Amino acid sequence: MTLTTPPVAPKKSHVETHHGITITDDYFWLRDPGYPEVSDPEILAHLKAENAWFESRMAPHKGRIDALFTEMRGRIKEADKSVPQKDGDYLYWIEFEEGAEYKKWWRRPVAGGPDELILDEVALAAGHDYFRLGTLSVSMDGKLLAWAVDDNGSERFTARFKNLETGEMLPDEIPGTLSSLVWVAGDKGVVYSLANEQWRTDNARLHWLGQPTSSDVELYHEDDDGFRVGASLSANEQWLIIGTSDHETSEVRLVPAADPLAPPLLVKARQNGVEYDVDERDGLLYIHANDSHENFRLATAPLADPGTWTTLIEGSDDFYLTGFDLFRDFYAIEGRVRGLDRIEVRYYDDPARIEPIVFPEESFSAGLGDNPEWAMDTLRVSYESMVSPASVLDYDVAARTLTTLKVQEIPSGYDAALYVTERLEIPARDGRLVPVSIVYRKDRASGGPLHLYGYGAYGIAVDPGFSTTRLSLVNRGFAYAIAHIRGGDDLGRAWYKAGKLERRCNTFTDFVDVANGLIERGYSAPGRISISGGSAGGELMGAVINSDPALWGAVVAQVPFVDVLATMLDPTLPLTPGEWPEWGNPIEDKAAFELIRSYSPYDQVKAQAYPPLLVSAGLNDPRVTYWEPAKWVAKLRELKTDSNELVFKTNMGAGHGGKSGRFESLKETAEEFAFILWQLGVEG
Repeated sequence: MTLTTPPVAPKKSHVETHHGITITDDYFWLRDPGYPEVSDPEILAHLKAENAWFESRMAPHKGRIDALFTEMRGRIKEADKSVPQKDGDYLYWIEFEEGAEYKKWWRRPVAGGPDELILDEVALAAGHDYFRLGTLSVSMDGKLLAWAVDDNGSERFTARFKNLETGEMLPDEIPGTLSSLVWVAGDKGVVYSLANEQWRTDNARLHWLGQPTSSDVELYHEDDDGFRVGASLSANEQWLIIGTSDHETSEVRLVPAADPLAPPLLVKARQNGVEYDVDERDGLLYIHANDSHENFRLATAPLADPGTWTTLIEGSDDFYLTGFDLFRDFYAIEGRVRGLDRIEVRYYDDPARIEPIVFPEESFSAGLGDNPEWAMDTLRVSYESMVSPASVLDYDVAARTLTTLKVQEIPSGYDAALYVTERLEIPARDGRLVPVSIVYRKDRASGGPLHLYGYGAYGIAVDPGFSTTRLSLVNRGFAYAIAHIRGGDDLGRAWYKAGKLERRCNTFTDFVDVANGLIERGYSAPGRISISGGSAGGELMGAVINSDPALWGAVVAQVPFVDVLATMLDPTLPLTPGEWPEWGNPIEDKAAFELIRSYSPYDQVKAQAYPPLLVSAGLNDPRVTYWEPAKWVAKLRELKTDSNELVFKTNMGAGHGGKSGRFESLKETAEEFAFILWQLGVEG
């Protein structure tokens, strides 16, 4: 049946007053009071009606969606495997079989012997609409396997265990985890974190194999609602590292891995605004911290005096030190210079010896890969650019040479010589230069359609990497650009800080200024630009269609964080207390309340023309709850003055990441691209 009108959500007045300011929210009712269970018949009926409208409007474009999906799938090598990596007595790798949505995990003894299938995701996913492997961990002696699975998108995982020597499933089962699984005490126990009712990991717990979970020991409990707890092992596997942090402050404790019930060693008490992480070698702690420079330094401290830090690598305005890895004979640091990745090998006995790993292109994404052993002489490295498919490399530390082990294969064909990538700097309205990474075909007509992607939050950089799906736009005449806007840490910690809290609006204006700058340079024209972003990037989409609706020819907002004010006013929601350092606390701070209200996309919807818009949500999403995009769409339908398309799709059995599986997720990308091509009138 073809529908002729979109669903209209009824208005039900809901009034709240904060700081003497009264807010009316006519669509508050779309939040099920029983969440995370969503059972209200009226709410479900409305979401299903929106899904039906989505299907009705997209139905005439099914042929194009199918064609896009087919070409995207054709760029994926279906029967594929990773490069094996040695860890202890085994080589480990993963494989995809022809047509499989999920992978299989394999290993083979280094000394020789048959291949062993240690985990079969295909079998585990059978019968589930959604499947995600959260973590997988082999015990130190290689005899046991722990893993955790989410089968509904709620990001609450169930941990299970298997004897790899016999194939026997152990009776142990831990529901509700949201963490890594760390083997300790000679592989007799596993350290994990449970998600509490608010989906926060406020604990690190020890489970002894063979014992009921009711006897598990809480090693650490975090009392601050804004902090989350996680655990890992030191590189030499001697220490259990228990960390707790929010978006701007952290604190670390160390416990001997052989004796996890020993009293923990606090490295340094939390200090507001100071983030640090720790590893250990030969009684000396190595600390990556932003206490003396916002771009972080690397310091050392003796175990006997862990709070007294001596600088090893100074913080720098030019080099943003993002992390480090210790190995027996050397260590490696990672960072960015002017937004581009840099990896250096350094030496314990010669601080002046610095050996950068040199890569061939001017703009690229590179990082350390899987390097699990303490005594490494060759480092596994990943590399790609906007025109170069993903590669797996080995870096011989002594010889300082790179060897290519694997290059992403594109079965349907790919010729890098047909494409060009550029890195531009476009001035924002306050004069700051915003980096932009862009790729297009060399035969593209000037001024054609352009797709602009942005995120800009939490200090997360968007790397200028390779994408096979992106080619479906680029091969149809699009330029594809990534705006490295403030709010991400692409240019260092100051770049991140310049897009958060009271400077949050820089993120939105940067994105608009990049679009206008690309127009001025002849890359596109107003109304010929499609844009997309998800989660906090979806908030970006909502802000820029409120401020500059005429610029955009099509907009895709994936699980968009658009009801910012209401969410930050509700401390019972999973993320809210931990988010206040990022956005501000509008409960206690009137200025934060007024600022968030001034840009919150839902609160700023007004009677004006809006561009064509495709919105998605996940019913089980604990990060951006389904009602945020549902309310936003309802308010847009009420107030917008245009007849442009507005379609909204809720995945009824998925969460923040949408559908699972390597091909199922492509179907959603194909729908989004078909929508963009439809709205911009691009043929082919």
